[in-house]
Amino acid sequence: MPTQIRLALFLTCCYLCLMLTVRADEDWRTKAEATDYEETPRYNETMAYCRRLAGASPFIHIEELGRSPEGREIVALVVSLDKAFTPGAARATGKEIVLVNACIHAGECEGKDAGLALIRDLLIKEEYKTSGLLDHAILIFVPIHSVDGHERFSPYGRINQNGPAEMGWRTTAQNYNLNRDWLKADAPETRAMLNLFRRWMPDLFIDLHNTDGADYQYDITYTLERHGNEPDSIHAWQTEAFDGRIFPALEKQGHKIAPYLVLKTPDKPEDGFTDGVASPRLSTGYVALWNRPALLVETHMLKDYRTRVVATYDILKAVLAEFTHAPGKLRAAVAGADRDAVTAGKAAYDPARRLPVDFKSGPGSVPFEFLGVEAHREVSAVSASIWTQYDPAKPVTFTVPYYNEVQVAKEVCPPVGYVIPAAWTVVIERLRAHGLAFTTLDKPLTCEVETYRFESAEWQPRPFENHHLIKEMKFAPVRRQETFPAGSAVVWLDQPGARVAMHLLEPDAPDSLLRWGYLDAIFEPKEYSEERVMEAMAREMMARDPKLKEEFEKKVAGDAAFAGSAHLRLEWFYERTPFFDQRLNVYPIGRILDRAVLP
Repeated sequence: MPTQIRLALFLTCCYLCLMLTVRADEDWRTKAEATDYEETPRYNETMAYCRRLAGASPFIHIEELGRSPEGREIVALVVSLDKAFTPGAARATGKEIVLVNACIHAGECEGKDAGLALIRDLLIKEEYKTSGLLDHAILIFVPIHSVDGHERFSPYGRINQNGPAEMGWRTTAQNYNLNRDWLKADAPETRAMLNLFRRWMPDLFIDLHNTDGADYQYDITYTLERHGNEPDSIHAWQTEAFDGRIFPALEKQGHKIAPYLVLKTPDKPEDGFTDGVASPRLSTGYVALWNRPALLVETHMLKDYRTRVVATYDILKAVLAEFTHAPGKLRAAVAGADRDAVTAGKAAYDPARRLPVDFKSGPGSVPFEFLGVEAHREVSAVSASIWTQYDPAKPVTFTVPYYNEVQVAKEVCPPVGYVIPAAWTVVIERLRAHGLAFTTLDKPLTCEVETYRFESAEWQPRPFENHHLIKEMKFAPVRRQETFPAGSAVVWLDQPGARVAMHLLEPDAPDSLLRWGYLDAIFEPKEYSEERVMEAMAREMMARDPKLKEEFEKKVAGDAAFAGSAHLRLEWFYERTPFFDQRLNVYPIGRILDRAVLP
C-alpha cells in the first residue's frame, strides 16, 4: 500500500477517534450538566443513563431491589473494580462497602445527579486509574429510592427550593414519607431498601437530602450519630475520619460545613441550634442500631442547583478518598461492634443492666461560630406575625449556643430474648423484613416470661404516616406462665441486630410496633357483663370475701368519679371474676429472662 494512502488512513482513524471521543464526552453529560443545572432527568431518563453506564463499564452492575406500588423498578448500581457484584464476593475483597441512597425524598434530587456524575467520572472517564477512589471501596448507589414520588413531577414539588425547574414529590404514591418508615417498614419501597441493606450489610450508609429552614452561608450541613446510640468503635472511627479528614478537606475546597441546623427558635439563628439522637424511623437512627455509621447530607435549599449538586459530588468523593487514606479501619470497627453486640446478647440476664432507647436534649451548650446572613424582621400585615427576610448578599458571623447535650429519656433492661406468639404475624413479618435471626417453635411451649400490663394508653388524635401513634402510656412488668403455640417466633439477642429487635419490641422505644399501633387490639375489650348479672354476682362476692367488701367501700369513699358511676362500680367487680379477659391490656410478647426456659 502506498505511503500516502497509509498516512491518509492513519489520519482518518485519528480524526474518527477524536470525533468519537468528543462525541462520547458530549453524550456522557448528565441532564443536569447538559442543561446548565436547570433540569434533572425523569425516571425513564435516569434508568436509561444507568443502563448506559453498566453497558459501558465491566465494573458496574445493576441490581433490581423491587417494584413500587405503581410498578416501577427500584435499582442500585453496584460499582466494584473486582466485579464483586454479590454480597459474599464483596465481603471477600476486604474492602469497605458504602451504600449511598438518593431521592428518598424525590424532590431533593441533587444526590441522584451527583452520584451519576461521580460514577461516570470514575469509570467512563477512567478517573479510577489515577485517583484510587475505588481501590479500597465498593460503592452501591441507589439513584432514586422513591420512584413513584419522583414521577409526581412538576415545578411545584418544593416551594422553598431554588431549582431545578421541575422535580418530584416528597412522599410516595401511597403518601408515605420513606424517611419515617425505616423501622415500621410499611412501604414496599422501604422493604426493598431493607432487603438490600440486610443482604449487603454495608459498612457506611449515606443518605442524600436537601434541607428546608433559615438562610445562612453553609452549602453543606450534616448529621452523624454521636450521642449514645452508636458503639464506641464506630464513634471513634467517624470522629477521626469525618472531623479529622473529610470535613477539613471539603473546607479546603471552599465548602462551608456545619452540623444540621435545627434552630432552637424558628427563623432566629441567634438563639442557637440543637443536636440530638435520630429515631430509628429515620435512616441514620436505624443504621446506628445495626452498629454502623450513617452520614446524613443536607445541602441548602436556597443555594442554586449547581452548587448543591457539586457539594454533594464533592462530599461523596471525599468519603471515598478516606478509604484510600485508612483502608480497612472502618471494616474493623464495624466487625468489632458486631462482635460486642453478640457477646452482650450471650450474657445472662442482669436486672441492673440498662440500655437507652430514647433520648432528649439537655440544657448544656457550647459556643458556635455561626456563618449567617443579615436578617430583617418586621410585623407582617399578612400573617400578623414576625416576618423574617434574609439578605444572602450580606454575610455575617456571630457566636451562638450549640445545644449539643443529650440525655437519656427512657431505658430498658434487656432480656436474653423474646418470644412472639404465632398469631401476631404482623410482628413476625417485621422481624423478617429487617433480617433479624429467629427460630420458630415446632411444638407448643409453656414457660414463664416477663411481659407488661398496661394501666392506660392515649393515642394521638390525628394520623401520622397512616397511623395513630400512642403518645402516652402507663404499664408495669409482670411475670406470667404462658403457653406459646407452634409457629411462635423466638428472637435471641446474641446477634448484631439486637438493638433493632429491642426497638421493635420494647413498648417504650420511640418507634416500637406497639407505639405505632400494630398491637392496638390488646386494648379492646371484647366481652362484657350484663349489669343485672353483675349486680347479683357482686353481692355474692362481697358476702364470701369481707376484705373485698372493705376494699370496695374504701374505693367508693375515696374516689368521687368511681362512686358516681354505676358502670365503673360493676366493672370493678367484673375485673375480679374469672370471666374477665386475662389478656386485655397485657402485652402478648414475652421477654425471656433465662435461656433455660426453652428446651
